Amino acid sequence: LPCREQPIFSTRAHVFQIDPATKRNWIPASKHALTVSYFYDATRSVYRIISVGGTKAIINSTITPNMTFTKTSQKFGQWADSRANTVYGLGFASEQHLSQFAEKFQEVKEAARLAREKSQDKTELTNPALNITSHQVLPSPIISSNGPGEDKLFRSQSADVEISTEKERLKKMLSEGSVSEVQWEAEFFSLQDNNNKLVAALHEANANVDQWKKQLTAYQEETESLRQRVAELESQGTHDSSSENSKEELSQTLEELELLLKAKDEEIQMLKSQKCGRWEAEGEREETLQKLQELEARNAELEQRLQLAEQSLAESLAEREKMHSEVAKVAEIMDVKIFELSEIRQGLAKLVES
Repeated sequence: LPCREQPIFSTRAHVFQIDPATKRNWIPASKHALTVSYFYDATRSVYRIISVGGTKAIINSTITPNMTFTKTSQKFGQWADSRANTVYGLGFASEQHLSQFAEKFQEVKEAARLAREKSQDKTELTNPALNITSHQVLPSPIISSNGPGEDKLFRSQSADVEISTEKERLKKMLSEGSVSEVQWEAEFFSLQDNNNKLVAALHEANANVDQWKKQLTAYQEETESLRQRVAELESQGTHDSSSENSKEELSQTLEELELLLKAKDEEIQMLKSQKCGRWEAEGEREETLQKLQELEARNAELEQRLQLAEQSLAESLAEREKMHSEVAKVAEIMDVKIFELSEIRQGLAKLVES
């Protein structure tokens, strides 16, 4: 748009035009809602309603004092433009938007009326001859040098040709100016639409960057907690190595107990085989029997200790295997998180480069 024309109000609405064939049905001008704006040309004191879809001017309506904006429903309004030979309709998202547009239409219509009256008063003051009525206009005398009749006819025909030529030139200039103005309007709204899309894309990119930063922070915290868990498990593994030493000592003790038990069994068998020949007195027999009972009790105690030691060794081995599996699982989780962190860093680097 030329710099002389500035927007004074804008809104969003679905644009329709009356069907020129039926004069009853509405034809949608676009698939989506468009920006509809009031513009004021300070140079010509003209108000216009303009809406552009892509590179095409959908609405280019100059507001005159005899125009009327009519609300046909809670969200729809229309007005007729005799210059464009059509009727425009606007569908709004809410009743409030429709009321705002209607109020602005009334304000602009009143401003256009005042501007026209002011322009007429100014024209009458600067050109007093325009106040003369049509029946008061006198024909200008025509000076003739060769004869009154022939010269008068020649001068009238040339004047008519000059007037018609001037009119054609003015019409051409006005037509070219209107086409150029619409082209400027289309280019302006196209640039404005592209700018809005770029701003929206920038906001979306910033939001994605913030989200990635939050996700990266969460992954870093989770990774740190996993590292602490691994350190704890490693410390427990060190503790387990000391417990393994104790397990080896316990196994050695069990082996010694088994050897001792075996020796006692052999001694019991030898005593049983020799008791008939050697027991000559009742006292010796009772002493031998008592000793045998003590040995059997000792044997039972050793067997119980052996069972407890084997059970403890089995539990320790199971706990050790469980701990190793947990460490392996945590290591796998850390590998996955480190891979995700590397992908996020590569995405951030690409976004910064773009």
